[in-house]
Amino acid sequence: MEDLTQYCAPGTRIFEEKIALDSETKLRVIAFRPAGKKRAIAVVFVAGWMSLIDGWRKVLREMTRDFTVYYIETREKMSSRVKGKAGFGIRDIGMDIVRMVDRLGLKDQQYVIVASSLGATAVFDCCSFFTVSPQALIMINPNAVFRIPFFWKILVRLFYAPLFVIFRPMIKWYLRTFRLDVQADPTQYQKYCRTLDNADPRKSKKTAMALWNYQVWDKLEAVRFPTLVVGASRDKLHEPENIRRMVSMLPGATYLDMETNARNHSPELVEAIRRYLDGLNENP
Repeated sequence: MEDLTQYCAPGTRIFEEKIALDSETKLRVIAFRPAGKKRAIAVVFVAGWMSLIDGWRKVLREMTRDFTVYYIETREKMSSRVKGKAGFGIRDIGMDIVRMVDRLGLKDQQYVIVASSLGATAVFDCCSFFTVSPQALIMINPNAVFRIPFFWKILVRLFYAPLFVIFRPMIKWYLRTFRLDVQADPTQYQKYCRTLDNADPRKSKKTAMALWNYQVWDKLEAVRFPTLVVGASRDKLHEPENIRRMVSMLPGATYLDMETNARNHSPELVEAIRRYLDGLNENP
């Protein structure tokens, strides 16, 4: 059984459950409640495509010192239970987040959403559907588009899930060679290798096919919540130029460049979030 205490501050109370969003979908949620004085604002945390909680260990250990955190594992991850012909696109993932906020019993302006990569894109896509409004969004390296080369699209269409073990080294090579700056941030490549090693092949295929024609641009004008966009100018995979363009299109957005993916996954990120939220409370 996974030791969840490694992902939180000492003394944190941990609650884990599978929450049903409808008759076909159950998602894993881990609630971390601080041992000492906590902030009034809770955090709904949504990681990226196939991301493992281990990749956010340093962030969660710092965050759970004073935030109640609801860590949601989205439907493309191994832990989800999805029946029938359910979709795995951005809108499907985003509406899961909307419904989860309702299931958790959160109140207007009493929580923030911290989301990364695909998770952030899904939140942007479904902002107009939230019935319980967050105080703010903290979006880490959101994707505007999902670039999958034509050759890879062919492979994905022909891909047979049990043979994922054969394709996995090819995907790692492609990321290392064409999409990641391994010299600037070697930990990012190592993190993605662990993610691929623990991915659900069937769900990953369905998600990839749902993503390759997606673009977020026409959804951004509907985002009416204060938004901190955290980018990494040296992270080529998340296309910094697209992130800056998103910021320019978001009403009232603030941009923070953390330069590398490693810094985006460090306690430094949590300090930046605290400063941003303190600033909102000082200037409501």
